[in-house]
Amino acid sequence: MGFLNIQQLSKKWQATTAVDAIDIEIEKGEFIALLGPSGCGKSTTLRMIAGLEEPTSGSIVLENNEITHLPPGKRQLSMVFQSYALFPHLSVKENILFGLKARKLPASEQKKRLDSVVELVNLSAQIDKKPGQLSGGQCQRVALARAIVSQAPICLMDEPLSNLDAKLRAEMRSEIRALQKKLGLTVIYVTHDQIEAMSMADRIVLLNAGAIEQAGVPESLYNKPASTFVASFIGHLPMNLFNTTSHTIGVRPEHIRTHLQQQPLQQEGYSQVIPVEVINCDYQGVDTLVKVRLSDAAFNNEVFKLSVSGIQRIATGTALFIDWPLDQQHYFNLESGKREQP
Repeated sequence: MGFLNIQQLSKKWQATTAVDAIDIEIEKGEFIALLGPSGCGKSTTLRMIAGLEEPTSGSIVLENNEITHLPPGKRQLSMVFQSYALFPHLSVKENILFGLKARKLPASEQKKRLDSVVELVNLSAQIDKKPGQLSGGQCQRVALARAIVSQAPICLMDEPLSNLDAKLRAEMRSEIRALQKKLGLTVIYVTHDQIEAMSMADRIVLLNAGAIEQAGVPESLYNKPASTFVASFIGHLPMNLFNTTSHTIGVRPEHIRTHLQQQPLQQEGYSQVIPVEVINCDYQGVDTLVKVRLSDAAFNNEVFKLSVSGIQRIATGTALFIDWPLDQQHYFNLESGKREQP
């Protein structure tokens, strides 16, 4: 049994099922990402773990102690919210210590924890400032410090970086992950951003319509998606999917080769060569996203996205040919969308 065990956890509102009998086993010190689109049940799951939402059924067990129906204050959890949730009239120091004061910890212990945590999150120079004097990244660090200073064994994070700009999000991802590793925290992190989940988590739990679609290490979701939903959700660019008479076939954009010259012969170990027409190119720095329409009637004018290295200036309407390695081809059931063996 893991450090935290979630068993058959469900949440229903009348005829609506938000979370449908999910099972998650989390080890001590793991960083788990609850990932999925809006409305998939990830935040509801986190709120049930935190005690902010009452489950309809199921159990939550922390270190062999059931906490399913305990109030939030007795669950030994800390939480970082999307909105920071800082008191605007209190200084950084007072915000960080608020919970410790409420628990009436000795002043010496409060100071010891404060000194340690402000150094960890690089807030020493802002300790006497109010939240209104801080940047978004600094406010997020205060929220993190408040969670860390409690020394709770599990830290819950509900989309904590969604209010930050792209550059700051990338910096904070690295900081949060480094802190988690240094402190050995068990973290459950809710996000809709698959890049956050892929770059930070030890394991990802991908939710779809309240159920777990796939759970595992990031590379397993990317390299062996359990369904067409996973294939299209995970990855900087979604997997290209098309139907044949027997399967749905998937291929990642970076695995597709392009041929500018006259149609080449099919190579051993590669798919058939397919004629395509360029719709547009989107230069993204390291690579170029090329969108093409498959001209072969057998493919019903499907649109594919290709990722080619460097800068590519290919005019709209240009005729190309594409193929891909057969060992990079994925097979899914036509009806269920579940992964199948070739």
